[in-house]
Amino acid sequence: MDNTPIAEEAPLAAPTVPAGKQIPFGVNEVRLNKRQWIATFLMVGAVILLTPRVWKWIERFETGPDYRIPYDLSKDYWLYRWRLSQIAKPEKIVVLGDSVVWGEYALPSGTLSHFLNQSTGETDQFSNGGLNGLFPLAEEGLIHYYSGSLRGQKVILHCNVLWMTSPKADLSTTKEEQFNHARLVPQFYPRIPCYRADANERLSAVIQRNVNFISWVGHLQNAYFGQKSILSWTLEDDGGSPPSYPNAWKNPLTQIKFKVPIAPAVDPQRGPESPRHKPWFSDGQGTTRFEWVSLDRSLQWQAFQRVVAKLRERGNDVLVVLGPFNEHILAEDNRAAYQEIRTGISDWLLRNRVATVVPEVLPSALYADASHPLTEGYRLLAKRISEDQTFQRWLKSSSR
Repeated sequence: MDNTPIAEEAPLAAPTVPAGKQIPFGVNEVRLNKRQWIATFLMVGAVILLTPRVWKWIERFETGPDYRIPYDLSKDYWLYRWRLSQIAKPEKIVVLGDSVVWGEYALPSGTLSHFLNQSTGETDQFSNGGLNGLFPLAEEGLIHYYSGSLRGQKVILHCNVLWMTSPKADLSTTKEEQFNHARLVPQFYPRIPCYRADANERLSAVIQRNVNFISWVGHLQNAYFGQKSILSWTLEDDGGSPPSYPNAWKNPLTQIKFKVPIAPAVDPQRGPESPRHKPWFSDGQGTTRFEWVSLDRSLQWQAFQRVVAKLRERGNDVLVVLGPFNEHILAEDNRAAYQEIRTGISDWLLRNRVATVVPEVLPSALYADASHPLTEGYRLLAKRISEDQTFQRWLKSSSR
């Protein structure tokens, strides 16, 4: 056995650094020079700018004469913008508004836009631009940020006094409230007392409105991931006990079908066959007293005025339909306040030379609640609007 000791290796000498020089931090191979950074920014910028545009060529978006944004996609504002760009044509008339225009209790073939087409002998002149759960403060954001394609054409705008029936509905209450379409409302000014989102949420909403790529990401979340981020979708449990996580091992990319989801052909919540499609008094409901908010203090009315101004600023020829509000539901001592508000709205529209139709109140049995007609209510409402002389003159006149 060789007992010769093994010589120890000498430690590596530290590299000598010339005077006045420093060793660059990190590995040189993964560091970018100025030109490489510029190229990186250009590539990322191209992806951000082009992806939402190219996506419209890839994804199938099937619509029809009575198309409306599906209920489950009510917060898909990128899709709403896409839809408006399809019908932003001089020969088209878009009907804008909340769930009354959208048709809360009706099928797509039972809405105001459908029966306006029928009453005027057209097939596809009037399009449903309503959005479920909308209200003037949110509609202002929808018009300002997502409806820029509506220019130089005729627009029907629905005015619903329901949003002034209480400080809560008006969003002027000081108590914190949760409400639909919070990302559309003014985030900083004018101030909404009941809106208590933190700065992160408000800034996120502002960025989403102004960056088309972020809005497109929201479209993917709404259309394919149940209105959730991919992370939230992956961690979603099935509600069982103990819970399981069916999406944990799924590939998120397989959820993207490249086809915008459509509303079910048979909607159990809407249409004449639905249990919800019934007169407002069928459950024994009596008359109601509302805590009306005066026009000079109403945040919703101020927002509606700004919506009218924005649409006209873009060269649109606006006609406002005031109503139909269910006056049958009003307690007798509540009618004077309602009439005062309706008269105030009519006077403002007249002073500002906005074409206005105030349809006669519908029969009580044709209302589902305080403001939504049933299917036959929409049919009668469209007939009365189409026979109104102001509407007929407006329809025949050329767009501004």
